[in-house]
Amino acid sequence: MRRKEDIEQMEPDLSIEILGLKLKNPLILASGILGISGSLLKRMAEVGAGAVTTKSTGPSSREGFKGPVVVEVEDGLLNSLGLPNPGVSEMVKELDEAKKGKVPVIFSIYGFDINEYCKAAKIASDAGVDAIELNISCPHVKEVSVEIGQDPKLVSEIVKSVKETVDKPVIVKLSPNVSDIVSIAKVVEESGADAVTAINTVKAMSIDIDIKKPVLSNRIGGLSGPAIKPIGLRCVYEIFEKVKIPIIGCGGVSRWSDVIEYMLAGASAVQIGTALVNEDTAIFEKMKKGIKKYMLDKNIGEISSIVGLAHTK
Repeated sequence: MRRKEDIEQMEPDLSIEILGLKLKNPLILASGILGISGSLLKRMAEVGAGAVTTKSTGPSSREGFKGPVVVEVEDGLLNSLGLPNPGVSEMVKELDEAKKGKVPVIFSIYGFDINEYCKAAKIASDAGVDAIELNISCPHVKEVSVEIGQDPKLVSEIVKSVKETVDKPVIVKLSPNVSDIVSIAKVVEESGADAVTAINTVKAMSIDIDIKKPVLSNRIGGLSGPAIKPIGLRCVYEIFEKVKIPIIGCGGVSRWSDVIEYMLAGASAVQIGTALVNEDTAIFEKMKKGIKKYMLDKNIGEISSIVGLAHTK
């Protein structure tokens, strides 16, 4: 640790390096929130995100489910969008505009089999993305969650195949809807992935007591927001103790202190999603301000130095 009097003479260093990418701060726009167009991705960079992630995109376009697809619940949002997207070939056309934000662009992809993942990854890689995030864990689309995210063998085959197909860093977004997320993380690491994101949304539902039916048209959705932060935090903490590749924390991050908690648990960077719905884009600057104050108060010069410290206390 640097001396307090030295730190007070300088600006705390929020920059981090992960997967060979330099981020001005550890705050990353999560997939699925404001990531459908290059102009929005650029805007998120301009308002303070250290990196941005696109909405999950597959090899072909998909309409998603019919409404209602989103419902607000206590301390969170429940969604069952069904992965609507224009298809990877169309989505990569947004990259030129997104890159004007001058932060790393992470391209999120999904597929219903190994070939689809590889096809989408190849198109995205050739288009010049900075990293690829594999969505193997959407809890409300059967083909993505049950058949892939919960099957260690299939996860391994997908990761190995994508790594053989592209030369970009590959991040795997893990599902909390498994009996042992650590074992899946270890499989991902052993299969060659460069990092993991923990976690995706938690499988959940809501019922309308007046009409006596599930609120969402698809019945089951994915819960995000503050309600799942303790789950995400626990997952990051446990994964950090067993794997060596970087972890990107995700789930319920709405305040600067949430970012610190995730990093102390072992996350090298943290994704922000639902908080942008509940507040506004100024949240990035609010979080950076809070983090800087914390660093000054605790005599911390570099944010990267706190990663995993909760394991040493």
